[in-house]
Order: sequence, then C-alpha cells, then structure tokens
Amino acid sequence: MSPKKVIVLALAISISVAGSSQTVKVKKESAGVKNQSVAGYIVTLDGALADVTNSFSKYLKGYGKVKQNDVITVSEPTVMGIKYISSLYGITQEKGNATTSVWLGFDRSTLTKEQVTTLEKELENVLHDFGVQYYRSKIQVQVDESSRAYQAVERQQQKLSNESKSLATRLEDNKREKAQLEKSLEANKAEHEALLKKIEKNKQDQDSVVQAGVQVKKIVEMHREKQRKVN
Repeated sequence: MSPKKVIVLALAISISVAGSSQTVKVKKESAGVKNQSVAGYIVTLDGALADVTNSFSKYLKGYGKVKQNDVITVSEPTVMGIKYISSLYGITQEKGNATTSVWLGFDRSTLTKEQVTTLEKELENVLHDFGVQYYRSKIQVQVDESSRAYQAVERQQQKLSNESKSLATRLEDNKREKAQLEKSLEANKAEHEALLKKIEKNKQDQDSVVQAGVQVKKIVEMHREKQRKVN
C-alpha cells in the first residue's frame, strides 16, 4: 500500500469514529402477533433491516429454538435459568434514516401472574442487552478495521524507515565512489600530461638521432672515398 493510500485510509477511519457514542433506549409497546395485540418492548437501532434481523435471530437462539418467518418465534424459551411454556415473539421493521426497530414480546395468557411479572422485567433487559451487543459488534468491526489500518501504517512506516537507511547507505557508498573516481581522474590527468611530455621528448630524441645518423653517414662516405683514393 502506498503512503498516500495509507493516509487516506487513516483519515477515512478517523472520520467514521468521530460520531457520538450509541445509547440503547428500550420502551414498552404492543405489536400485532397472530391477529392479536401482544404487549412487549421495542428499541430502534441504527442499521439496515437485513443486518439487524440477522443479528437478532442469532441472538435469540441463545434463549431457545428459533423459527423465523414474518415474526420470529422462540419456542419454550429459557430466560435467566427459568424455562417458560409461552413463546417469545420478535419483529423487526425498517424505519427511516437507515434505522430498524426491534420488538420483543410474549403471550401472557399461558403464564401465571408471577411469571408474567418476572418475564416482563427480564424481557426488557434481554432487548436492551441485544441492542448493546449489536452496537458493540458493529464497533468491533470498526476496531478491527482500525487495527488493520494501524498495522498498515506501521508496516508502511517500517518500510519507509528501512528505505531511508538503505538510501543513506547508498549515498555514503556513492560519496566514497565519487571520491575514488575524482582521485583516479586526477591521477589519469597527471599521467596524461606526463605521457604527452614523454611523447614530445621521444619525438625530439628521434629527430636528434636522425640528424646524428645523417652526419655519421656522411663521415662513413668520406672514409670510403678516402679509402678508394689510396694507391
């Protein structure tokens, strides 16, 4: 990942967590179940209908056998260690601004007054706990994304640090090589000038030898001429 992409990712995540913390508010409300009004509790959560419904169904499996149609049914639920013969009913509905309402209730006609009082109190806590768990799960996703982004930043930072060290080493090597080349260039220049001088001297020496040869040749010819004149 390039440094630019890492910065963009970090900024995007920082913006996504800039909002205020979530608060789960549960209130009493009746809903229509099997053509009758059933008392229960409702909470409105931020999230798409499909996501909230899926999370709610999974959550209710911790209380009993779940059957999901238009209404989610939990048969013979066990709440706080107490098993009830009355089923729990759950309904999720899409609201505006990407929110979803979650309703949870039970049929009081099959329970004693004491059981109704106990389950009613616990049901409010069950729905509240679901809302808290739902938001915490969503935030955990953000935590995981942020952690991955932080790890990406750390990897990029380490990569750039290693690159900086490598570049510094290469620069020092380059400086040494440059100094050696400059030294070699000076030596080459001195040798070049020395060779030019030697070539010039060699040329002068050749001229001198040629002239000496001419003179010696003349002397040889004079001696030969003198030799011929002997009688």
